Parts: sequence; structure tokens; C-alpha cells
Amino acid sequence: MNNLMIEVPEMEAKRIFEVEKIRADFPILQREVNGKPLVYLDNAATTQKPQTVIDNMIHYYTFENANIHRGLHFLSELATESYEKARLKVKEHINAMSVAEIIFVRGATEAINLIATSFCRGGFYKAGDEIIVTQMEHHANIVPWQILSQKKDIKLRVIPINEKGEIIFEEFEKLISDKTKLVSVVHTSNALGTINPVYDIVRVAHKHNIPVLLDGAQAIVHNKIDVQKLDCDFYVFSGHKLYGPTGIGVLYGKAHILNSMPPYQGGGDMIRTVCFEGSTFDDLPHKFEAGTPNIVGGIGLGAAIDYLNQFDFEDISRHEKELLNYATQKLQEIPGLKIIGTAENKASVLSFTIKDIHPYDIGTIIDTHGIAIRTGHHCTQPTMKYFNVPATARASFAIYNTKQEVDKLFAGLLKVKKMFG
Repeated sequence: MNNLMIEVPEMEAKRIFEVEKIRADFPILQREVNGKPLVYLDNAATTQKPQTVIDNMIHYYTFENANIHRGLHFLSELATESYEKARLKVKEHINAMSVAEIIFVRGATEAINLIATSFCRGGFYKAGDEIIVTQMEHHANIVPWQILSQKKDIKLRVIPINEKGEIIFEEFEKLISDKTKLVSVVHTSNALGTINPVYDIVRVAHKHNIPVLLDGAQAIVHNKIDVQKLDCDFYVFSGHKLYGPTGIGVLYGKAHILNSMPPYQGGGDMIRTVCFEGSTFDDLPHKFEAGTPNIVGGIGLGAAIDYLNQFDFEDISRHEKELLNYATQKLQEIPGLKIIGTAENKASVLSFTIKDIHPYDIGTIIDTHGIAIRTGHHCTQPTMKYFNVPATARASFAIYNTKQEVDKLFAGLLKVKKMFG
């Protein structure tokens, strides 16, 4: 490794989507678990990392490690350039109007908390105001608003879902009133795979001059996101679900709204002047980025975006849809297995239960065969309550998964059934 920045080479045409070659880009997929080849189907929790992401992060620590923005020396300028290049990559990836609209945070959870806290400080809410969410939200899009409600006496209004795991859109429209101050909804459900009709949600909310926050933690990896076309006011996502590192995420916000919001945290790098009589704050995006950031995380996220941009997102979507359809057909052959979440418009997430077998037992047993799935309530307890289940088992698919791995999952679940008679 030399001291030149590692970049994915520019290509005149998109890279051909060949799964076996893609798998070779991810070193962890070559390992064994419990003496069996790893079958990693927990991508909705976190995706694996391609070698180029790992290399870029090692490169930073090996050749550029320094604090950013405040240093005039060579290493600081290199690190600052790499970090801000990553911000530009995010801006272009989601088609924001300006890099000023890209705030680096720890993840989607911190981004939502930032909005809740900053709006609260800004006096945006008053007693009696309402925020609309859905019944399928991740806890990260419920709890911050509940904490805010304790300070401001605001109310959460919930869009109900049907037995397929789809929102009942007519009920959403009925919930809107002159008390509604924000609509905050998940773009794609991590527990059900449901892709919500976000364009229609934004359109209806904006008709009433209500801002919209979209939790894109799951959607960002499956779809090409264009925030200008969506016209949402905020969009949040985490890097670790986009083949990037943990501890880094993005809050996109329309500049005029972010400018109207007070800082989330105070400290270095977010100020212009400080004296004991008071302080003034820096411009966007730095106003919301107090202290030393996760520099290597930002660089890793930029490398992950470079990696994904080698491919056509239509090819990615087609591959993942084929896996979802194949897995759905295979698993429905298992007696007693019930799929939870059967929306017409769905991402590559498959949650299920098997009659008389606890999901934790399912996950534990197939792990002995090297198969990694997620079991539990998936931080969506209200969703589990609606379907009257304590938990589900969940398989979620990514660009490097194959039909052969689905077959191994199917075989593993048959062994679970056999063990329980």
C-alpha cells in the first residue's frame, strides 16, 4: 500500500453484476462458522464490508491520521480533504442541492434525536401539537418523540397498518389536522420489508405545509434515493447498512430548515466565536457537528458509496427481488411457517414464524449450520404486538447473497422442524 488515496477507478460503463465476483470483494464471506461456510442473511441489521472500504479506512490511519478542519499542517489538510470528499459523495449519491445539507452523525438514530432535540430548543413545538408516525416504526422513530412529549406535552398519532403490513393511507389523511407539526415515517420497514408510499405521504403532508422526515436506514441500500424528487424535508440513514462502517450516518435536511434550527450540541468546530458573554455558531453543516467527528467512518462511508456506484441500482434491485421471491416460495413449503409482512411493495426482508417453535430456537439451531439470521422483535415491538407475536425470525438479503444460500436456509429450517418433531 502506498501513500496515494485509494479510489475505485472511474469506469466508462457500470460493472457487470456477477454475484460470485461480488462475493470475492467481501473477505468475511470466505470464512467458516461452526465448521460450515458462512451464510450471512442478517443484512437488515448490518451489511458486510467490501475490501475497498476496509482498505480506505486503513489508509487513513496509516498515512493521513490527523484531526480535521482546524489544522494547517500537511496531515490535517489531507484528512480534511478526504473527509469532505466523503460528504460530497453523499451529497451526490442522494442528489442533495448542497453539501451544506449533509450532516454527519453516528447513525439514523442520532439523526432523529438531533431533529427532535433541535426542534424542541427552537420552540417549534408547543403543548397540544402532534407528530404522525406509523405502526411499523423502529423504536428509533418512536422513543425520541416520546421523550420530547414529556417536555412539550405533544402527542404521537399513529397511522395503522393492515394484515399485509401496509399503512392504511386513508387513515393517515384523517390524522392530519392543524395540530400536526411533523410527519416522521419509515421509508422501508426493517421488520416487514414494506416499502411505504413516501411520495404520496410527502405530497399530502406538504399540501398542509407539514414537514416530513423519512427514516431511510433500510431503503438507502436497496434503492437509488433522490431527495429532491422525494421533496422530503429530512432524510436519515446509517452507513453500516450501506456496506460502510458503524458509527457514521447522515442527516439530510433542506438548508432553510436546518438554518432555522439551533445547534444540537455545543463544543469545538461548531462555533464561530466564543466568549463568556455568549457564542456565535458556524454555518451549515458544521453547526451540527460539534467536536472531533468519526473521520475514518466518513471516509469509509464514501468508499462504500464508490463501491456501490460501480453497479446499476436496477441490477441490484432485480437481484434482491429475485432472491426475495425465491426465498418466499421456498419457505412457504415448510409446514407451519407463516410469513409476517406480505406487502405488495416490499424490499428483500423476510420475517417469519414457525408454529410451536420460538424464533430464538430457530436462530440458535441454524447458527450451528453457519447460517446467520436475526431473531427477536427487531426494535419494532408495536409491530410485533399488532401481529400478536413476541418475535419473528428474519432473513434479509444483500447484493452478495445467492439462491444457493436460500437453499441452505431452507434445509436448515427443515432440520429445525425435524428436531421439534
